[in-house]
Amino acid sequence: MLEPAKTIAIFQKQSDPKIFSTGQVIFEEGQSGDVMYGILEGEVDILVNGKVVETIKTGEVFGVGALVGIGNRTYTAIAKIGCKLAFLDKQRFLFAVQETPMFALEVMKTYSERLTRLEHSL
Repeated sequence: MLEPAKTIAIFQKQSDPKIFSTGQVIFEEGQSGDVMYGILEGEVDILVNGKVVETIKTGEVFGVGALVGIGNRTYTAIAKIGCKLAFLDKQRFLFAVQETPMFALEVMKTYSERLTRLEHSL
């Protein structure tokens, strides 16, 4: 699997990361989405029904469901501390998968693990 540093390297090619302040909502459950995020710096809380179910950190990815056919966000993401987030739209995601197939496996692993944790927390 890819180490967080290699995952971040894929996202660092982006020249315009988004900055979020502590407590700022990145996206909300039910919203439509068209990008996934990689955490370059900071931490993000993942909430379902207003309850924090996971905190993710630098090197991790989230929001991938928007790129693999899930129409609306299934959870809310809020900056736990100040964050710098890179993002990939579907075109850039597909390019990253073609260039680094292990990236696709890492994204699938992360997505699957997150779904399992969410199921067990509900």
